[in-house]
Amino acid sequence: MMTELEYFEHAISLEKYMVQMESNQEKTYAIYEKFDLPEDPELLGLLKQKQPKILAITEDWSGDAMMVNPILRKLAEAADVEVRCVYRDDNPELMERHFTNSGKSIPKYVFLSQEGDVVGAWGPRSPKVQKMVEEKKAKLPEETDPHYKLHWKTVIGEISDRFTSDPELWQDTYEDLSKSLQESLA
Repeated sequence: MMTELEYFEHAISLEKYMVQMESNQEKTYAIYEKFDLPEDPELLGLLKQKQPKILAITEDWSGDAMMVNPILRKLAEAADVEVRCVYRDDNPELMERHFTNSGKSIPKYVFLSQEGDVVGAWGPRSPKVQKMVEEKKAKLPEETDPHYKLHWKTVIGEISDRFTSDPELWQDTYEDLSKSLQESLA
């Protein structure tokens, strides 16, 4: 059984991951270009001092990953921290170790110390983003409804549109991710 550090050592960089995306690439890069990293000298100082390794469990079809990966990339670049990616569906054993509420929700970011010990994790969403998604999904009819699939596609489209256009969601995601990193590295 591979350790998280071994997964990290065999993973691809977040930059390479984004370059080779087969879906959501345009939206991911749009967020990357539009997201303004907040001034956060305390967090940047902590990251530069501790130099954690961040292992991202992701897939390019994931709407959540589409929004969060570019935010994390901006932060990692500013702090000179390395983020490497593995694909969830190719690594079920790793994903099983990092379930969210008994599920394979992604993205999931595993924070490793310089020595490779797991010191924390974050993902897939901030509480505010989770609440927005739950409110949208609550409006869906029962799955037995013949129109369910059509409504599902509409809701997913609305969520994706918010992910790609709402700076408040980006900011909230950044703040929650930052808080988790600070707590994990303290």
